[in-house]
Amino acid sequence: MPAPRKYPQELRDRAMRLVQEAREAEPELSVTAAVSRIGTRVGVNPDTLRGWVKQAEIDAGKRPGTSTDDAKRIKDLESEVRELKRANEILLAASSFFARELDPRLPW
Repeated sequence: MPAPRKYPQELRDRAMRLVQEAREAEPELSVTAAVSRIGTRVGVNPDTLRGWVKQAEIDAGKRPGTSTDDAKRIKDLESEVRELKRANEILLAASSFFARELDPRLPW
């Protein structure tokens, strides 16, 4: 079970919106400066806010990287692969066991 989020989703959305609006109002404003300014105002660690902004840009296709949906899909597929490998090991052990039961002369 994932850990509870420290910040409510409404605060996250508001902080990211404020960063975006600040950068639109002042195009020369860097992401770092905007995040530092907004983060202190809304009570969010600037590095945390920078991560949210970066992930939002990735999800919007403005920046290269793994989107949230893709990351979830990758995680689910990796879990499925682990489970299938485990099932294959169990089936291999069972088939070896039953082969010995049927013909004790086999070297396995």
